[in-house]
Amino acid sequence: MWAKPVTLSGQQVTLSPLAQTHASDLAEASADGNLSALWYTTIPAPADVPAEIDRRLALQQAGSMVAFAILDASGRAVGMTTYMNIDQINQRLEIGSTWYRKSVQRSGLNTECKLLMLRHAFEDLDAIAVEFRTHVINHQSRRAIERLGAKPDGILRAHMRMGNGSLRDTAVYSIIAPEWPTIQAHLNHLMTRY
Repeated sequence: MWAKPVTLSGQQVTLSPLAQTHASDLAEASADGNLSALWYTTIPAPADVPAEIDRRLALQQAGSMVAFAILDASGRAVGMTTYMNIDQINQRLEIGSTWYRKSVQRSGLNTECKLLMLRHAFEDLDAIAVEFRTHVINHQSRRAIERLGAKPDGILRAHMRMGNGSLRDTAVYSIIAPEWPTIQAHLNHLMTRY
């Protein structure tokens, strides 16, 4: 496997290989802000967290995903993220299926999380491109992706069916390898604010 489970550590956040031992913290995280009620994204309800962990680990076993628990400085799991749609032949992957408990959103954890994941993708895996995708109407997510410095690739119209039956238009962004030094400098600068 090209991308495989790894622990990535920063000053405020650690990305740990996802495991059922994170389920209790993640159920509490999902309840913080009633995140599963957001119809335009897919965040498990507290009771569904163990099944979501199993789903992500099955995709990891199949080689299409590497799943992480996002741990705060105290070691508490406050969200999930993944490398997904892994394309080893073309050295591309997507950072996605990311969510955080409401109380840590806009705290700097996401910036450091993305810095660690992008650094690992470009410097350790030698990725040529990293994608980000979100629902076209998820403006909070789109602003966060744009703040990283990712460039818009376009909109995939009627790209996928959501849990409520609606069709999702997907906004696609990417960062390519030659852009990484500038993006890294930008993210390091953003980290000084936290």
